[in-house]
Amino acid sequence: MLNIARSVRFFSSKSAAITKIHRNIYPQHYLTKIIQPDGSSFTIRFNDPRMIIKLPLDMNLISEEERRRRIEARRPKQKVKIVEELDDSFDRTKYLKYFKK
Repeated sequence: MLNIARSVRFFSSKSAAITKIHRNIYPQHYLTKIIQPDGSSFTIRFNDPRMIIKLPLDMNLISEEERRRRIEARRPKQKVKIVEELDDSFDRTKYLKYFKK
């Protein structure tokens, strides 16, 4: 029996993250920072030129009070119209004596 040694390459998500991209033609990639909802971040290679990608928060995992506060912050702010009523008690006839004719 002959034992033939073969070199077999197994690809997984772990080896792809640790080693380089094994291609002859490299596509243009931009370094992009991913920010997770808990505040942690890491850098990836992304096709579009973006600086930061912020992942959304899962609303089912937070408390009811925090959920209400965040939903309230998302709503558009209503503009308050201030209407001032001026109490005009000015009598211009009192000052006619100061004007020269």
